[in-house]
Amino acid sequence: MELELGLEENFKSVIKKLSAQFGDDIDMQAVLFLIGVQELGKGNIKFSKNEKLDVMHIAICSLLAPYGFYEFEGLDKDGWPHWKATEKLPALKPGQQLQLMKQSVVDYFNTENLFN
Repeated sequence: MELELGLEENFKSVIKKLSAQFGDDIDMQAVLFLIGVQELGKGNIKFSKNEKLDVMHIAICSLLAPYGFYEFEGLDKDGWPHWKATEKLPALKPGQQLQLMKQSVVDYFNTENLFN
C-alpha cells in the first residue's frame, strides 16, 4: 500500500509539472503522446490521426522496454523508431495496467531527467 501511495504521489507530480509546462490539464493519453513526440525526436510537427496513434505506440514501447517487453530495432528511412515485442505482456486487470503505465511514466521522467 505504501508503494502505491508513493507511486500516486510521484505520478501526480509528473502530471502537475506537465500541466504547468503546457498550460493545460494533462491526462495519460496526453502524457503518452508527449513521450512519443520526445522519443520520435522530430519536434513539434503536425501529425495525422494515424501518426498520432503511432506516436503513442512509440511511447508505450519506450516505456515498457526497460521491463523487457520491447526491444528497439532501429529507425526506418523516415526516422521513425521501430520496436519488436520480446516478451508477452502478462494478463493484467485494467487497474494493474494503469499502475504499470504510471510506474513506467514516473521511471521515464526520472531516468531522462526531464524536469531537472
